[in-house]
Amino acid sequence: MHIVDDVPELSGVESLVMVVALEGFLDAGNAGAIASRHLVAHGADGGGVVVATFDVDQLHDYRARRPPMSFVRDHYEAYDAPRLVVRLLRDVGGTPYLLLHGPEPDIRWEGFCPRRQGGRRPLRRHPARRHGRGADGRAAHPADRDHPPRQQPRAADRHQSVARELRVPSSAQALLELRMGEWGQDAQGFVAHVPHYLAQLDYPRAAIALLGQVELAARLTIDLSDLDRAAEDRDDEIARYLAANAEVGEVVAALEQQYDAFARAEESGSSLLAEDQPLPTGEEIGQQFEQFLAGLERPDETGGGS
Repeated sequence: MHIVDDVPELSGVESLVMVVALEGFLDAGNAGAIASRHLVAHGADGGGVVVATFDVDQLHDYRARRPPMSFVRDHYEAYDAPRLVVRLLRDVGGTPYLLLHGPEPDIRWEGFCPRRQGGRRPLRRHPARRHGRGADGRAAHPADRDHPPRQQPRAADRHQSVARELRVPSSAQALLELRMGEWGQDAQGFVAHVPHYLAQLDYPRAAIALLGQVELAARLTIDLSDLDRAAEDRDDEIARYLAANAEVGEVVAALEQQYDAFARAEESGSSLLAEDQPLPTGEEIGQQFEQFLAGLERPDETGGGS
């Protein structure tokens, strides 16, 4: 990892929040990627300053996640090389913060965020450690919830807990949150629940939910107007497609009923299993989702279906 030591913007700064958005795992609706791009594009300082970079060749599996290239007529012209960087940004009010973003490391997680005091410590040596006061992580996962016209996605409450231990697949971002606690740094994570039939599409509404929680936790002010417009456009697109495809609408309505029953049971503290609400079979849901996605990929067609 290369650290840019001569950064005038960090002069006199004692503590900064670091927002973490690693791409490649648990990002339904591309919510984390959309949020990260929005922060870079709409910062008060026009994209900020890169204060640290990682040697991606040491962390990236190119065969598992092949970077895109542009082939123009008869030759290769451009290569989108993966970059994992720490960027110094400012919100609309001029408050500085750090953003760690780029592809999640595929290998060498212990080198990326090591456990012990000895040895090389990439994250503890970069500016987020010298100036950091904690980290906020973001993720989005598919959930049994309904589409935007009825329920707006929101990031899960940061104080929400589970009734028992859960064994879940790990990620470099989750490991970083664990290590931050071991290092004595505060860390908070937020998850946005995305309708699973929208998980493979860009879903700006979930990015808004994540950034809203980041604003509260990090005491930042983020201009979300462009994301609001993009979310409204996506909501209208979904509503038009559902109105034109009755079968898909029926599946979504059934999911809405299940979600409402789940929410009522959760609020009352009773069983989380809905009574007398039969779920569609996995095959039925899969078929309807394929039709739904195919229809959104062909917006000029009103019939939909595959």
